Amino acid sequence: MASEVIPPVNLKEAEELAQSLSEAISGGDGQEAVRLSQRLSELSVPVSVSISSQAYPQASIRLKVGVEDAQSDNYIPVTLVVSPDMTIVQLKDKISHDYGFHPSLQRWVIGKRLAQDRETLFSHGVRKSGDQAFLFILSAHAAQLTRQQHQLDEEQQRLESIMESMSLVPRGLGGGGGEKIAPLPETPQTPPPLPPKPPSITIPPPLLPKPQLGWSCKQCTYVNKPTRPGCEMCGDERPVAYQVPDVYQPDQEEILRLQQEQLAMLQYQQAVEEERERNFQSLLETDDHSLVPNPLEMDCPICYTSVQPGESVTLRECLHSFCRECLKGTIVNSQDAEVSCPFMDNDYSCNSKLQDREIKALLTEEEHQRFLELRLSIAESRSEHSFHCQTLNCPGWCIYEDEVNEFPCELCNETNCILCKAIHKDMNCKEYQDDLRIRAENDLAAKQTKQMLEGLLQNGEAMHCPRCDIIVQKKDGCDWICCLMCKTEICWVTKQARWGPQGSGDTSGGCRCRVNNQLCHPNCRNCH
Repeated sequence: MASEVIPPVNLKEAEELAQSLSEAISGGDGQEAVRLSQRLSELSVPVSVSISSQAYPQASIRLKVGVEDAQSDNYIPVTLVVSPDMTIVQLKDKISHDYGFHPSLQRWVIGKRLAQDRETLFSHGVRKSGDQAFLFILSAHAAQLTRQQHQLDEEQQRLESIMESMSLVPRGLGGGGGEKIAPLPETPQTPPPLPPKPPSITIPPPLLPKPQLGWSCKQCTYVNKPTRPGCEMCGDERPVAYQVPDVYQPDQEEILRLQQEQLAMLQYQQAVEEERERNFQSLLETDDHSLVPNPLEMDCPICYTSVQPGESVTLRECLHSFCRECLKGTIVNSQDAEVSCPFMDNDYSCNSKLQDREIKALLTEEEHQRFLELRLSIAESRSEHSFHCQTLNCPGWCIYEDEVNEFPCELCNETNCILCKAIHKDMNCKEYQDDLRIRAENDLAAKQTKQMLEGLLQNGEAMHCPRCDIIVQKKDGCDWICCLMCKTEICWVTKQARWGPQGSGDTSGGCRCRVNNQLCHPNCRNCH
């Protein structure tokens, strides 16, 4: 059986067609491109098609890559200088050449998807410095890579690099800027000497962990710049204990961000200061008025009537608001010296007090006077050592101390004897008490006073002086008292003189308190 004879391929014509097709596509001549493609397909020449690198942005960019391998949990950030037209295959070759990781061990994730070998970085959105990618390094066992295969692949890669540099494996024909179609070579030529390896980028190898200048997010594990207050990816806060290293030098982008944050903080602080100043001025203006009006319409919590702005009163201490009539009624009906806020509900009763200037502003002059008199009366009744003037209908009163026995009333100009609880002008206590006994037989008032003094004696609130026999009282303090008439020092608890006939220091006839370190009486409260 005779074999079919395949006509020889005219490679020169194929090259010319490929060059013309490249120019037609670059120039946008669709009809000519169709015609040339049909003719080229008739020749059945193997070709490859790619976009010229001139169509991509020409500037190099810095790609941030996070590297992690199967044997360690360390996440190592590195930076690669790449171009947008670089394919994933070329990127793998670069990592293999610079760091020694075989392309079959590399798995690239860019833009949340697994990158394919024929795709370019541009197709994955990598177009400017600072864009990010992730590289996972498989173990040689997982990738089924043997040492012999690794050596063969390295030799093949070096051979292809040599052939490409000598144009033995053309990547395209012509110098057009569009698609390039190149025929395969007829026969290989003798390879020239090996070219020198290109210099590698100054980045530490991924297998040797490098100190990270940054903090790792607890939520997403992303390594952030040291000065970032929150995670750039998920927004989680920076660890409280983290300190920015002294050796850290922020880049231009970071410096700009810090300046913007500082400006925003200054603006915020300025706004806070302005707000404080406005509040302070408002407080000063409010302090000039006795009553603070309500700023908004409200319902009085007592009478439930609607009150327009400025017609009710807001209390200074608790900021509860009421209509004027309800607050006035609360003051007038109060039986306490201090008026409490009337606010009350099922869960809370306010204990704040109305200020004096608020009370005065709500009452008339007559009502305010009655309120002050009520306050005085309540204060007198609640004071333990109060004494009211004995002049009829005189409102004067005082709070006395132990060593004070007389009260000169400034309202009626009479002098009161606190011991006798009476006014005995031109008489001493003994003369007054003797006169009181005589007048008690015919004078009802004198009789009542005499009965009052006898009641004090019976209740133990008064006693007769052991020397002159007048009635004396102990108002407060220790058990030492002194008779106003004879000046005898008396022990209140024993009802005896403190000293004997020889006077001060004579314990022979006195109460003998503190003799032999013994009290004169079990209930003695320091009469000596």
